[in-house]
Amino acid sequence: MSEQNEWVELSRDCEAVMVPAGHTVLLPQGTKAVVTQSLGGSYTLHVPQYGGLLRISNRDADAIGLAAPPETEKPVDTGEPVTTEQLEPMVWEQLRSCYDPEIPVNIVDLGLVYDMQLQPLDDGRSRVDVKMTLTAQGCGMGASIAADAKYKILALPGVGEAEVEIVWSPVWNPNMISPEGRAKLGMD
Repeated sequence: MSEQNEWVELSRDCEAVMVPAGHTVLLPQGTKAVVTQSLGGSYTLHVPQYGGLLRISNRDADAIGLAAPPETEKPVDTGEPVTTEQLEPMVWEQLRSCYDPEIPVNIVDLGLVYDMQLQPLDDGRSRVDVKMTLTAQGCGMGASIAADAKYKILALPGVGEAEVEIVWSPVWNPNMISPEGRAKLGMD
């Protein structure tokens, strides 16, 4: 996790998504914020004048005085059919790039992803169905995290449809966190 506790001032206007509401706002140049987290291709900012947390994407890293990390190499769509054996690890990789803005562990290592299924479509592509939960039923980030996962999955070659469903059974508990996640959270 990359964190800093110093105030930054936006050097230009940029779009941000309010956490957890999901509304997009335009943060004007000169807005002061604290970067609280930079994971999964976005930055979480604490912006008191907007009532709390907002997220900006890597493409706007320069607006907060940071260099965006180099994009990870994305699978190239060659036009060739992608088998489920090839697609499955790519989907899991995309899910590991999704984070709750307040927790520095991805949704897979947090134990939030309960199921992932691939179904062939008539056009040779696949439908991806994911069932995930949240750390608490009152968490307002569910729709935002699910949408992030869905759009990242849809960007993969060979994916024609994707659905990410929030489920509540079984109820999540900290024992579901992977050893890697536990280490990141200092639980071991």
